[in-house]
Amino acid sequence: MAIADDAVEVRAQGWRTLAALHGRLEEALEKALQAEFGLSVVEYTVLDTLARQDGWHMRMQQVSRAAALSQSATTRLVTRLENRGLLSRFLCPDDRRGIYSQITDQGRDLLERARPVHDATLKEALDTAAAVPELARLVEALHETASQEKPREAVRS
Repeated sequence: MAIADDAVEVRAQGWRTLAALHGRLEEALEKALQAEFGLSVVEYTVLDTLARQDGWHMRMQQVSRAAALSQSATTRLVTRLENRGLLSRFLCPDDRRGIYSQITDQGRDLLERARPVHDATLKEALDTAAAVPELARLVEALHETASQEKPREAVRS
């Protein structure tokens, strides 16, 4: 049976292409970060996100959104990172129900060592994906989007 709405198929194909590219990138990053630093992609993402905060901390809900995880998965992730000494948690002074997560000096050090590996792996994975005809346009769109954004600020020491 044919799909009545061609737009539905176009969107579905676009989604499948995006998922394929995401899978390739995540797999390459996961292998590199785990091998050299014992970090998962999502752990790296949380440390990187926390390091970029003005106050150097985020509420757990914000961490959850940044990592694209459920609240319970975020709690487990933050606990693992806290047990490794890479971040700490503390109660929000204004709202005792709120909990902040904050990157530690040890977490910043690991992030700084992992960043060049992350960035080089990401570049290599995107370059490889650009050679796949089905993924090339999406990789090109990512490069265009990135070139329009402001360069990221250096992480504070």
